[in-house]
Amino acid sequence: MANLRDIRNRITTIDNTQQITKAMKMVAAAKLRKAQDKIIKTRPYAAKIQDVVGRLAGSNSASNAVMEVSEQNNNLLFIVIGSDRGLCGGFNNNLFKEVEKQLTSTFSAQLNAGTISLITIGKKATAYFSKRDYQIVESFPGFFDKLEYDSTAAIMEKATEEFIADTYDEVYIAFNEFKSVISQNRKVDKVLPIDPGTLVSADSNDDSKEAIDYIYEPSSAAILNRLLPLHLNTQLWKAVLESNASEQGARMSAMDSATENAKELKRSLKLQYNQARQSAITTEISEIVSGAQALSDN
Repeated sequence: MANLRDIRNRITTIDNTQQITKAMKMVAAAKLRKAQDKIIKTRPYAAKIQDVVGRLAGSNSASNAVMEVSEQNNNLLFIVIGSDRGLCGGFNNNLFKEVEKQLTSTFSAQLNAGTISLITIGKKATAYFSKRDYQIVESFPGFFDKLEYDSTAAIMEKATEEFIADTYDEVYIAFNEFKSVISQNRKVDKVLPIDPGTLVSADSNDDSKEAIDYIYEPSSAAILNRLLPLHLNTQLWKAVLESNASEQGARMSAMDSATENAKELKRSLKLQYNQARQSAITTEISEIVSGAQALSDN
């Protein structure tokens, strides 16, 4: 059995760790509220732009470079959104494993041919895929230290330019979609080429709205060409915000579990400490009684 000093030191260490996990939980909760506010405001905006783009593309015969489907499906680009910091449970690993699962199953031919490229956002995504010899064309560690729309839009604009230049045949975004503090959906969505049929929401596709004949100024084609880049930038911005909120929720949940585990461990150590202390007291009393008995016999 460990001595009393060792047990006391372990209890002190666990108590200090518990205070840290409590503080991290509170910080994550504060950041989560801000992240939730951002994503709640962004979701309707992104959904409406997607709906408008879908309607314009569906009713317009004009074509755009971002909607052209390549005859080949060889060169693929995946934008993987992780986090910059750890201590958030399985937030990163679950997403990265889902990406690898799809790469090895759905895109095994491209993976074996070495035609899959990655853009990693966050230190954890960069570290994970770098160690596994994936082709990372660009990485953004520390991205969430200063989360801005312009920096996100720049990533999507460059990916769009390379898609138009036929560098890539398809572009995907992999991220964690925020559902609740303890739940995230791992998603790998194709964003390029744009399929107009998948953009219009089901609740907006009714006869009354389809029957409306809009007059566009300028032309519907000009409006569509202007909205398509905005739609793409907004989709990546939304994915980044979803990932940020999911990260804070996962960290809050992980720190709460760590705090509860520390409580249980400290309770167990206190019981062990009391048992060791009682054993030491009993031993000392036995030695005193034995000594007194020996003296009385003499």
